[in-house]
Amino acid sequence: MAGVCFRSVLVTGANRGIGLGLVQHLLALPNPPEWVFATCRDPKGQRAQKLASKHPNLVIVPLEVTDPASIKAAAASVGERLKGSGLNLLINNAGVLNANTLETETLKDMLHVYTTNTIAPLLLSQAFLPLLKKAAQESPDSGMSCSKAAIVNISSIGGSISSLTGWDVMELVSYRCSKAAQNMLTRCQSMGYREHGILCVALHPGWVQTDMGNAAGYTPPLTVDASVGGMLKVLSNLSEKDSGAFLDWEGNVVAW
Repeated sequence: MAGVCFRSVLVTGANRGIGLGLVQHLLALPNPPEWVFATCRDPKGQRAQKLASKHPNLVIVPLEVTDPASIKAAAASVGERLKGSGLNLLINNAGVLNANTLETETLKDMLHVYTTNTIAPLLLSQAFLPLLKKAAQESPDSGMSCSKAAIVNISSIGGSISSLTGWDVMELVSYRCSKAAQNMLTRCQSMGYREHGILCVALHPGWVQTDMGNAAGYTPPLTVDASVGGMLKVLSNLSEKDSGAFLDWEGNVVAW
């Protein structure tokens, strides 16, 4: 990834799993970002503090993605730290899953999953849009790229309407519906933010060995390192033609 330079990146849900892996890989790049903003509900957690003590370019930002006031405060905090510069890359990674079936799904559970997986990425993108616009305006590049200005929504093949992968293992009704809706959000963002030079893409990270990935009772085939390494490679090669796409961690197109 020698040709890409993420000057400033924000990752939600960075306290564990894929989010933490993204932060760790970004910090380990040969040319790491000037700023990596890692958001989590508990900024005093041991993992976050241990990383921050080793990397002065890492900023732990408290954020509850389901709370509009928390989102607004996080955007203000990041803007203050950037001192007039823009944010190049927003990775909406925070997500939740429950194992409810068609018979057991409830209003409360479905609302929680939708709020976290679908509505939060919308509100976060709205809140950070001024900083993303600023980054696009500052960039000397004419096209679109993740080193210029981009929104990456971490999605799932579970949201693919055409495949319904893994239905026989877990129905995951609210999760599937929320990710299908998130995919449409990504498409809408790609259309609405195109004029600002902001690339928008949905990424399926694979079935990964995380707390969420292990929920089915099987050992997922992908490690966090393999998934994150693949996704960052994909992000480094994205261009204007990819805005609005649904891709996996290897860069393959995923069916809607």
